[in-house]
Amino acid sequence: MRTDIFARLDREPEPPKIEVPRMTRTRLALFGGTLAFYLAIVVAVLLSTWLVTLDWKIMLFRPYQQWPDLHPFLDYYVVLGQRGPTAVMVAAWLGWRSWRQHTLRPLLTLGAALLLLNVTVGAVKLGLGRLGPHYATQIGSAELFAGGDIFPSGHTANAVVTWGILAYLATTPRARRYLSALSAVVALGVGLTTVYIGTHWLSDVLLGWAAGLLILLALPWCEPLIGRTETLVLGVRDRLREQLRARRRLVPSLPVATGGPRPARYPQSPVTAGEPVRETVGARSGRASSAARGDGRLAPPLTGPRAHTAHAGHAGHSARAERTPVTPTGSRRPARSRPLTGG
Repeated sequence: MRTDIFARLDREPEPPKIEVPRMTRTRLALFGGTLAFYLAIVVAVLLSTWLVTLDWKIMLFRPYQQWPDLHPFLDYYVVLGQRGPTAVMVAAWLGWRSWRQHTLRPLLTLGAALLLLNVTVGAVKLGLGRLGPHYATQIGSAELFAGGDIFPSGHTANAVVTWGILAYLATTPRARRYLSALSAVVALGVGLTTVYIGTHWLSDVLLGWAAGLLILLALPWCEPLIGRTETLVLGVRDRLREQLRARRRLVPSLPVATGGPRPARYPQSPVTAGEPVRETVGARSGRASSAARGDGRLAPPLTGPRAHTAHAGHAGHSARAERTPVTPTGSRRPARSRPLTGG
């Protein structure tokens, strides 16, 4: 068994059996209560009730002037509610989970949640058209239908959905509890930070919390569509793989052609243009073995008595070359004659 820290990076051999959340009675009760709270906030703002008065009191209190030391830190903390950076971070984590667990459900669930968030929150923003605290024109007014786009708070709703999706996709009850608490703290902090900075009314933040929670509670209704989409995408992927493998099996292995002409295996004699190639006789003989003359052209073949003599000489030369040499014995120097002396 591997015990090093990199063992967790290995892909699981089989997709884990993840229990898909269902729309239980408890979840239905929470969804109904959150929806009622959502509608109550909208009605309270439309009728300019005590909630709008509270919005103006907090705005005139100007928290960013009361505690200016918190401003530099909260300017960075509010980024946890921006859709772009948070979506990239969470998508990277869920993409790694999808690769490791051989399933597309985490990424598809995130996509469905963000799609619902953009449609529902965006429609209410544009429909009510509320102006923010920095652009308010009349004290005590709800500032509705004035061309604004801050009600509900998009930062708050995005923080609830983006970080809450991690708790929704948790595979163990313990991890779900911890991630739920973490996402709640992050979403609560992001909403209050927008009120501190002065970019949102308090009612905007309350409606943003409710809008994000409604999306998380409604995700089990999207699970059948997510499952069918995953099956469709994986089926298309498998068919493309099979077609690619079939093409690889059908394509024969051909030699790779080189850039230039291939050299001849055997050297060839130079041939003058327009002159037929003539085969020489006795290529291994002495003078007759010369295939070309001094001017570079092939020598004409020998005919008549000269060809017969050259052929006979070549045969004799070959026979002498194949004969075993005999080492002479004795000295080759002639014997000296003794001088004659008179007597």
